[in-house]
Amino acid sequence: MSDLAALDAITEAVESGAGLPEVVRAAARALEASLAVTDAWGATLAVAARSPAEERALLSQGEGVSSAPLRVADTVVGTLHMRAKTEPSDSMRRLLLTMIASEVERVRAPERVSETASGDFLRAVLRRELSGREELLARAKELSLDIEEGACMIVARAHPQAPTDEGWRGRVRAVAERGARAVASRSIAALSDRDGMGGAEVLVLVPGGEDSTAARAAEAVLHEMQSGLGGYTFALGRSRVTEDPAELPRAASEALLAANVAQGSREGSALAFEQTGAYRLLLSAMSENPSELQRFYAETVEPLVAYDEQYETDLVRTLETFLEADGNVAGTAQRLFTHRHTIYYRLERVRELSGLDVSSSDGREKLSLGLKSMRVLGITSAAGPALEAGAEGGRVPRRSGRRS
Repeated sequence: MSDLAALDAITEAVESGAGLPEVVRAAARALEASLAVTDAWGATLAVAARSPAEERALLSQGEGVSSAPLRVADTVVGTLHMRAKTEPSDSMRRLLLTMIASEVERVRAPERVSETASGDFLRAVLRRELSGREELLARAKELSLDIEEGACMIVARAHPQAPTDEGWRGRVRAVAERGARAVASRSIAALSDRDGMGGAEVLVLVPGGEDSTAARAAEAVLHEMQSGLGGYTFALGRSRVTEDPAELPRAASEALLAANVAQGSREGSALAFEQTGAYRLLLSAMSENPSELQRFYAETVEPLVAYDEQYETDLVRTLETFLEADGNVAGTAQRLFTHRHTIYYRLERVRELSGLDVSSSDGREKLSLGLKSMRVLGITSAAGPALEAGAEGGRVPRRSGRRS
């Protein structure tokens, strides 16, 4: 079929209002090709393939499959995957991409409006901008959410370990929402807009008053992210279930605190608020007076974090392990597979940099609270090999007692 005839066939499908699947089928017939369209987050929207094997090849970008982004202005709204006997001309390809992108934009417009409304609601809850019970209920009703019987908040994070494609944050949101909805179908999710996020942070609301439902939803979110997002690391925090809609902002803070602690923990990537132990005592400080928490962190542990980042050392991890080992140097060395002399050296560097002596109960208490403040604030420390001057094999320069 000529380019003009092919264009006429595709245009007729668009003008008929038959929908994206029919437009893609018309394009496939006109171009004698197999086509698949995925959205900006990788979900399949339409396929026109000769067989299930051909469909799998298209979606996995197998041999002979070309993929091109679908753009509306500067926004990528999806991807077109094509396997054709004869490649269409450049002008035909551009027209095809433009027409299918416009159709994707039209199809997804109502869903994006819903996503925007959900995002505005969840971000307002996290920022405590919705203060009253009636206001929260009214906004939830606009989203067809029933939160009178209770709800749970989840904060889920994903950090890519390698460069990734456009729209990856939106894909993280979609994957997290899909996991929550597998357990509670009315769950909603939105990307956080907090400053300083290196990865993607997703806020998830799971309606319902059952703790078991909230726990299963959190597990499903983490499982879905681990299964559907290769090459990422994850951290997830879950709040307690609210008994009153007015408690939703508190629940959001609980989920955020649990996610911060999970992200800094070596023991796992998911935590419920109830599992955060003594960290729970710092919730009010995190929510109401974070500057005081930041000040305490700066006066205790921040110099160690800066030193580790500059010199790729392991002072913070050594201090954490030392405190976990009840101040036992031999036990610390055994857990870190490091010589005791190295542990003694690192603890001396801790004293020089922080001004706090781990051999005193007051010093250990302040450093322990400093580490908890760091976790609650969502600050992660760099970890590196034991290359400090004075350690075995060390060759890294040092600064005596100064913050980096």
